[in-house]
Amino acid sequence: MPKLKIGKYKESDSMSNLICQNYPALLVLSRFEMKLGFKDKSIGEVCHDNNVDTKTFLAIINLLLCDDVNHNCSNHSLFAPSLILYLHNSHDYFVNYRLPDIREKLKNALTQDLKDLNKAVLYYFDEYVSEVRKHMSYEEKTVFPYVRSLIEGRKKIRYNIGIFIKQHNQIEAKLTEFKNIMIKYYETESTNEIDNVLFDIFNCENDLALHNSVEDKLFVPAIMELELKKPDSAL
Repeated sequence: MPKLKIGKYKESDSMSNLICQNYPALLVLSRFEMKLGFKDKSIGEVCHDNNVDTKTFLAIINLLLCDDVNHNCSNHSLFAPSLILYLHNSHDYFVNYRLPDIREKLKNALTQDLKDLNKAVLYYFDEYVSEVRKHMSYEEKTVFPYVRSLIEGRKKIRYNIGIFIKQHNQIEAKLTEFKNIMIKYYETESTNEIDNVLFDIFNCENDLALHNSVEDKLFVPAIMELELKKPDSAL
């Protein structure tokens, strides 16, 4: 097993070492639309080859893997379009792949003898997915267009990122509740399939929490700084 790195990652570090030491970083690469096959290139070189802002990539990697927010580097150094790309592709992953995949596995794992309970389980899960869709749709239709208007120097007076902050609920909370209900009350003879689904739910719960962390600790502060700039000096 590769030796874990002590401290945060830098532009000169090997991208392959980053992935081998922290395989969840594969999701970050995917959300930046970065392709594998980068041989022995550094993080900076791979970012450059894929037209990804290196500072923004490293900020997200170090936040997710090292719980590090670089307070010595102002958030205006983060590239807002790269943040939007990352968050948009995260939304697509959760809504169109991860959650539908979990639902299909959940449906196949439910015990046929518990038909009434199964209906309640699927209904609860579908309600949760609906809440996630609503949350992420708001960001796609309202927040991201607003940020793009800032980037283009067209600040909208009637909206600001503070409105987003007030409405930004923690969407992973209901998934946590669903997971706890399944663990405490769903009795079944065969556990392998249910355990597999729960394992996926634990991972998804953690991924959603990290997604919120990127929004709260990187995206929101960067947009707040962007709002303070004059329209003609916006990113």
